[in-house]
Amino acid sequence: MTFTLLAITLLLGVTLCYVAVCAASPFGDCRRCRGMGHQLKTDRKGRLKRGKDCRRCHATGKRIRVGRWLYNRWARIYRAGTDTPRPEGSR
Repeated sequence: MTFTLLAITLLLGVTLCYVAVCAASPFGDCRRCRGMGHQLKTDRKGRLKRGKDCRRCHATGKRIRVGRWLYNRWARIYRAGTDTPRPEGSR
């Protein structure tokens, strides 16, 4: 029973930490270009030069975190479902 309780506590702690990270910093570095916005290439002499823009992040170098994406989706659905019409004359 203690191992189960420890596992649940650990999982809850990791989840709460991830929620805090998503709330504080909703965008992370792009995994494909590692936050640079483009790939690095080498020319024929071996020097580094700028490659093509990253298609995944559209050259911003940022991506939205999964937790923030899920929260945004939930909030959008919630707002669409609870949008009640206002009575006429009130504004």
